[in-house]
Amino acid sequence: MDVRIGIIHTAKELDVELGADVERDELVATIEGALASGDGVLWLTDKKGRRVGVPAARVAYIEVGAHTDDRRVGFGAP
Repeated sequence: MDVRIGIIHTAKELDVELGADVERDELVATIEGALASGDGVLWLTDKKGRRVGVPAARVAYIEVGAHTDDRRVGFGAP
């Protein structure tokens, strides 16, 4: 599952590819909990085991992708 995080005052986005064992509803609940406090840090662990932390006060938006393992490129991509 891919998670794309927009950071305030930064032109680039942070892309984190999570493991296949992550449940979408649990992930959304974790994100909402971290953003509700406003002064905490949102921690995510990618599929290689690396931990990524983003200050909750600096998050502009979060896009949670679908559970798909195939990445289509080119004219056949939806």
